[in-house]
Amino acid sequence: QVQLVESGGGLVQAGGSLRLACAASGRTVNDYCMGWFRQAPGKEREFVAAINYGTGRTYYTDSVKGRFTISRDNPKNSLFLQMNSLKPEDTAVYYCAAGRSRAVVAAPQKHLEYPYWGQGTQVTVSS
Repeated sequence: QVQLVESGGGLVQAGGSLRLACAASGRTVNDYCMGWFRQAPGKEREFVAAINYGTGRTYYTDSVKGRFTISRDNPKNSLFLQMNSLKPEDTAVYYCAAGRSRAVVAAPQKHLEYPYWGQGTQVTVSS
């Protein structure tokens, strides 16, 4: 079992920055694929970014490319999301997810493939 706890959300003005963190416990996630997803009120959960811990390959949804950066700290068993140039449309609850099945590795953008989830952290961007 893997437990995930997100932190770092908050209220920021448009153009500002936030850094989200996801602390994993229960076992090492060095061989996992980990991702960030978000869900705005009345909308479906959507993919934001993912990283394959084994290869280091990163994935981003088009709307955050060039503004968000996903990274990891293996010794600390942690995942991060640096969010710059934030926009009001980035407002959502952000979730950290982890998985290591073939399905997750093949399609890290698909939230239904991840078995482990954090409780979420709210990000609000004011205009």
